[in-house]
Amino acid sequence: MILNKGEQIEDLQCEGLKVIQDKNLYTFTCDSAILANFISLKKNEIALEIGCGCGVISILLTKKVKFKKIYAIELQPKMAELARRNVKLNGVEDKIEIINDDILLYDRYFKKGEFDVVFSNPPYMLSSGDKNASEVRNIARHDFALPLEKFCQISSALLKEGGRLYVVYTATRSAELIYNLKKERLEPKKMFFTQNGKGKIKLIVIEAVKGGHQGIKVLPELVTNEKTGEYKADNYYKNSQN
Repeated sequence: MILNKGEQIEDLQCEGLKVIQDKNLYTFTCDSAILANFISLKKNEIALEIGCGCGVISILLTKKVKFKKIYAIELQPKMAELARRNVKLNGVEDKIEIINDDILLYDRYFKKGEFDVVFSNPPYMLSSGDKNASEVRNIARHDFALPLEKFCQISSALLKEGGRLYVVYTATRSAELIYNLKKERLEPKKMFFTQNGKGKIKLIVIEAVKGGHQGIKVLPELVTNEKTGEYKADNYYKNSQN
């Protein structure tokens, strides 16, 4: 695999999986590993990833769970092309299809109620927040291209009745997230918070079921970092623990 300027290959430490990252674009964080290990899929299920970035979550899932197919949609052309290269690098073209387009235009590709599972690590900083100079990072981090309300509406529209949504989001907007999920008939069923090792809650991770009954299982909070700031070696929930 020929690398471009600013790119490097990172070992995902999962059965030989690797991804190309470009330091000039947006690089993934532990959010992606946490979500990948929380998602549950069955062998005949079809899933959609909204905002796949470099494709790391979908690629990790190829070794962690059984599934029929993942469609991964990414708005930004440079990130979508990087995701395609990463899919090819890992030889999983038969399992993952990358689509470069805006999820707001989903009806170009998908029918309502088509998916068993939708998952996403969406942009969760408010549009009015401070913005990085990089346009790629701005779109990946800030929600002006995909507001939370619209994200929940689209996820609900594309899920089958009884289908599951998995999402990781900033803990500071937890109430807003849960409100919008419930408004779209996406009932939170499992959730946990992450903590940075210094007592600060950072993320909320949720499984929601379309048309599900009320009642949520709150899992223990997950400490992702040592007090020194370094990531813990095993810093996520595994599927078997759900």
